[in-house]
Amino acid sequence: MSEFPVVSTGEHVTRQVLADHPDLMVVAFRFGATGAEGALHNHPHVQSTFVKEGRFRFTVDGEVTEVGPGDSFVVASNVVHGCVCLEPGLLVDCFTPRRDDFL
Repeated sequence: MSEFPVVSTGEHVTRQVLADHPDLMVVAFRFGATGAEGALHNHPHVQSTFVKEGRFRFTVDGEVTEVGPGDSFVVASNVVHGCVCLEPGLLVDCFTPRRDDFL
């Protein structure tokens, strides 16, 4: 069980750090309702995303893709990305280096 709190990041969206090290961080994002959004954004960290549950429409560098359970992908540093929840679920993201802004 994670020692980190569950943090609201938007309507029907929460984030919880699961593990961290200066070089790597694992974070769970729970989307509790259809239409919940992970707003378009970018950051200097390389990010991998694994879809544990649910369905999502991701936009990565202007390209739109629908993903579901078992899908995974990598977002390069500083690439604009975001998602819309199509079916409630859970994303597990890894960031390198660690997202200090999440601590």
